[in-house]
Amino acid sequence: MVVGAAAVGVAVSLVLTLVVGKGHHKPAAVAASATPKSSAPATPTSEPPTESASPSASTPPAGYRLRHDTEGFRIATPEGWTRSTVASSYGFAVVSYRSPDREHRLQVYQVAEATPAASFELYLSDQTPKPRGFKKLALTTLDDGRFTGSRLEYLADTISGEPDLGTWHVVDERFVGQDGKVYAIASYGPEAGGGDDELAYLTTAVDWFCPPDTACDAGPSTD
Repeated sequence: MVVGAAAVGVAVSLVLTLVVGKGHHKPAAVAASATPKSSAPATPTSEPPTESASPSASTPPAGYRLRHDTEGFRIATPEGWTRSTVASSYGFAVVSYRSPDREHRLQVYQVAEATPAASFELYLSDQTPKPRGFKKLALTTLDDGRFTGSRLEYLADTISGEPDLGTWHVVDERFVGQDGKVYAIASYGPEAGGGDDELAYLTTAVDWFCPPDTACDAGPSTD
């Protein structure tokens, strides 16, 4: 449901970013007109878990595992989640991690737009199709001088390829990685849960994200 329009060539219903550091959890200001990208995966191709265990003494929070994804990036996801991919027209493949009950998903992909704000501007524009029942809740600028990113929060009635849970709650963050490229991580879950889980999954994933071919710290940046 959420892969940016210019960023990935996946279908529309699955909507879905400077240096990743702890500051990105503290929104600096609410942007009046920023944007995401949109595209939705067709049928994901399941893949066996080929990520290696973290070689570092630093570990993510309890209940999470550190993955060194075969697409080249590092990320932390909840334990027991499965992985699948769909092809992308830009950057590496769109990678999804899903909970065993398929009620939660993290989606990771590279953004084609030059900045997180430009990506969300495109996504929110009339030229980008939205999932059925799309309702924007908030668009927040997370720039703090060390971290550059924006976060879109919205609701949707359905997510293509996912079960019917009623209303979905999506938190989509686009940010500039340590390699200077723009990435997106989006977290999906049932609105009935209030959105706290989606935000927790997202912020942990972003904290531990390291782009492909990049030397990152063993754990989240504390700059």
